[in-house]
Amino acid sequence: MELQIDDSILVKNYIAGDEKCLEKLINRHNQRISSFIYSKVLDRDVAEDIFQDTFIKVIKTLKKGSYSEEGKFLPWVMRIAHNLIIDHFRKNKRMPKFEGSDDFNIFSVIHDDKLNAEKQIIKNQIDSDLTLIIEELPDDQKEVLIMRIYKDMSFKEISENTGVSINTALGRMRYALINLRKIVERNNIVLTN
Repeated sequence: MELQIDDSILVKNYIAGDEKCLEKLINRHNQRISSFIYSKVLDRDVAEDIFQDTFIKVIKTLKKGSYSEEGKFLPWVMRIAHNLIIDHFRKNKRMPKFEGSDDFNIFSVIHDDKLNAEKQIIKNQIDSDLTLIIEELPDDQKEVLIMRIYKDMSFKEISENTGVSINTALGRMRYALINLRKIVERNNIVLTN
């Protein structure tokens, strides 16, 4: 079994001049990042462009020495990808595409962003409430839940990272969800918009 080198070591070695380390990082996280981007834009070409832009930004930041290693390479790259996805949608909304015709309707082009802002506020509140609720879970359940939901890890990966069996990881996830439901009900928290 090949020993997997930590992301932080690969990043450090890449900054020190070992170009192959970046290739290893890209290969390691390619599937997860590509899937994340595609799930948001639903267009293979756009997803590929955003993926490339993401790693161009990663390379520039690493070369500038602006990256601070906190053992969070993948979440950092995902945040860059997420921001580029948002930029993509903003750019496309500013330049709406429409076919010119005699029955052109201006209302098919203009829309009210206030609803989107309201939905964003609600989403932010739900995310904030959820973060507080998750903090109430026992550490072992919280760890599995965060790995599964926020880091999109498989139960096999969780098992390998935590040193417990897959069944134990599954059990912890199940209890985490049961406990979250109890906390939500006990505190009358609404997690929908």
